[in-house]
Amino acid sequence: MVYHHTIQVSLEEDANERLLQAAVAEALAISSETITAIKKRKRSLDARSKIVKVHLQLDVYVDETPPNEEYSFSIPNRSTAKPVIIIGAGPAGLFAALRLLELGFKPVIVERGKDIQARRRDLAAINRQHIVNPDSNYCFGEGGAGTYSDGKLYTRSTKRGDVRKVLELLVAHGAADNILVEAHPHIGTNKLPHIIANIRESIMKAGGEIHFQSRVTDFILHNKQIRGVRTADGKEYDAEHLILATGHSARDVFELLAAKQILIEAKPFAMGLRIEHPQELIDTMQYKSKSGKRHPLLPPAAYSWVEQVENREHGGERGVFSFCMCPGGIIAPCATAEGEIVTNGWSPSKRNNPYANSGVVVAVNLPDVAPYQRFGALAGLRFQQELERIAFEAGKMTVGNNLTEANNTSEQRLYSQTAPAQRMVDFIQGKLSTTLPETSYQPGILSAPLHEILPPMIARSLQDAFTQLSKKMKPYFTNEAVLHGVESRTSSPVRIPRDTETLEHPQIRGLYPCGEGAGYAGGIISAAIDGQRCAEAIAKHRPLAL
Repeated sequence: MVYHHTIQVSLEEDANERLLQAAVAEALAISSETITAIKKRKRSLDARSKIVKVHLQLDVYVDETPPNEEYSFSIPNRSTAKPVIIIGAGPAGLFAALRLLELGFKPVIVERGKDIQARRRDLAAINRQHIVNPDSNYCFGEGGAGTYSDGKLYTRSTKRGDVRKVLELLVAHGAADNILVEAHPHIGTNKLPHIIANIRESIMKAGGEIHFQSRVTDFILHNKQIRGVRTADGKEYDAEHLILATGHSARDVFELLAAKQILIEAKPFAMGLRIEHPQELIDTMQYKSKSGKRHPLLPPAAYSWVEQVENREHGGERGVFSFCMCPGGIIAPCATAEGEIVTNGWSPSKRNNPYANSGVVVAVNLPDVAPYQRFGALAGLRFQQELERIAFEAGKMTVGNNLTEANNTSEQRLYSQTAPAQRMVDFIQGKLSTTLPETSYQPGILSAPLHEILPPMIARSLQDAFTQLSKKMKPYFTNEAVLHGVESRTSSPVRIPRDTETLEHPQIRGLYPCGEGAGYAGGIISAAIDGQRCAEAIAKHRPLAL
């Protein structure tokens, strides 16, 4: 017999098999000796009170052996099948490739960046030497931006596709099976590279192709039908179907589409800063600990918040929210070109660094980018670029003022990824921070007036939101927190339109805009789901027989 049971237990009962079995037996009014196995199906923490509880959904096996649950991916060789080009080897592109293989197609992935191992050297270069490789960085390369993120696997896009299938595919390629159970699962930056490499091997073993260091420079069209792509090294790849899964930082692709007069649209997005607190402070706030120490069975605490602020001077009511919160995390330099500062965050699987960071961003609406309207659909993109350039100049000039030879080219390059920063309370009060705390941001931070550097509508909205939070989340409001500029790549400022049923571009047959870069996803899982949907749309509307 199998009982499907929901129960609330203590941290100790959750962590100890014998104690959990006893608690379940008591709840079901059965002998614990008759329980042969307990399988956790869902797990979530309830930290609303001082005593943290664990909510569990269980399959309880009584006098019965549970079935083996194994997850694998095995597909017949598709090397001679009909090809589909995929631009981008992020989660959208990789999961589109896996689904195409299942459906009988041959995926041909064209990725501007390097493979997972080679990519690490370029990440070391930007962190230590401040050298930005425009084709290989935290945004570009095998696995996309998600490879060097916290590896969050939570999404609200459950109605768009099969979240469980995506998670099972990740487990099949090396992820821990607890991601199938946790309410807010994550993998961790340290473990994602191995999983991504395993997915690559599955694709190639099944006859798919992956071409690294192959930046697409042109689309080959005939009578508004995709025929293939050209890359910077002069190669051409031929196919009648193309999944465009470049991610939201591939600005050259948006510019190429605009230059070829292929329809793209400006869309709302969000921009702001990345904030960093001591993790102990967040633990104390979230777990309501008087001692200031987290229970050893509790994970580093996370948080999320949304505030609506009223600012008539700068567009009226506006949403301000935390984004991509990384407990026990690290802030990373995510520029994709020289002359810009972009921040983001990630965490290892154990989330065991002493800092917690999160994006804190403000909704940017189309009227906000009206001064850039001469750029048409690229107006938001140009707004992003301008703010990233301003942040770069602020950091560079601050460093230059402290150097005896500020105009030395090599010294300016050496410090080109230093981020402008300001303590939280100083930011609200509009004053320069005289000192800055230690930070996880490896290229370093320098005191700068972020309240003046940011556009007024973003700066004022953040100040108002933080002031409101000071009344609700008092430990959060502190000068121990430091703001890093700028968090500008939360979402794409461009949408590439597509038919709601066929998922094809309305002008170009065979072109399937996909994932975050096209404006249809916002994280690893939603991007993976969208990749699968595009693969399925090709199979449905452009069958193999054609």
